Amino acid sequence: MTHTHLDPRAAALMVLLCTIWGLQQVAIKLATPDMAPVLQSAIRSIGAVGLVWLWARHRGIDLRLNDGTLRPGLLAGVLFAGEFALLYWALLYTSASRGVIFLYTAPFIVSLAVVWRLPGEHMRPMQWAGLALAFAGVLALFGEGLLKPAGTTWIGDMMMLGAAVLWAGTTLTIKFSRLASAAPEKTLIYQLAVSAAVLSAVALALGETRVGAITPTLLASLGFQIVVVAAISYAAWFWLIRHYPATRLSAFSFLTPVMGVLAGVVFLDEPLTPAIMAAMSLVGVGIFLANRRPPIPASH
Repeated sequence: MTHTHLDPRAAALMVLLCTIWGLQQVAIKLATPDMAPVLQSAIRSIGAVGLVWLWARHRGIDLRLNDGTLRPGLLAGVLFAGEFALLYWALLYTSASRGVIFLYTAPFIVSLAVVWRLPGEHMRPMQWAGLALAFAGVLALFGEGLLKPAGTTWIGDMMMLGAAVLWAGTTLTIKFSRLASAAPEKTLIYQLAVSAAVLSAVALALGETRVGAITPTLLASLGFQIVVVAAISYAAWFWLIRHYPATRLSAFSFLTPVMGVLAGVVFLDEPLTPAIMAAMSLVGVGIFLANRRPPIPASH
């Protein structure tokens, strides 16, 4: 069943997913002293693809490749891997706080493409205003140095913008192909399998193969990234894309950087600043406006 709006179940699930994705940033930071970030991402995909495959087999999900999903599945996998490769590579040139501004242009790309392809999934002016407010919240959170690039920072910024295009491309590939009717687990297996190969190659090419001590923190971080993030949360995300409007879901994605910063406040003792409070308010109002149902015309 395809819905035209997000119901309370979908909204609650999106809040949970954004919280998980925000916590992922903390998990990566905690594990970085013992393992390079790109290698973490490759191991995450390798571990998760095995778990999702076992789960799909247990549930009897059809994993055949001759049902029209192979080409879009491989494309989604390449886009997914390219997004993360560009994202990590960009951080060699620009800061995470600058990069996230460019990365979160993706919801606008998705909304424009979906409105163009699906006239029934149109965006009212109030919804565009909601997206703009949510993006303003991300700007309030990270944008202090946005207008002060230095040296080769622009290279990283453009890589992050490329990552945003690939992120949007992944969402649109799933929405407009045979993957839209495939089981979420099957879609996820395509992405994890391809990204495991691509990200492993990227880690080798960048020399990001450093592994230090095998600590409880490292194991807990990898376990969280493999099981909760890559296996469970991504499957839930693909299920949402299948059943709910991509434009409404994209608005919720602005919660992720806010949740990431809040996770840093809770788990890494980072300060709770006025910028964080302002960002939370703007993102919250923006999501509300982007998902607000149009008023029902009065009957005469």
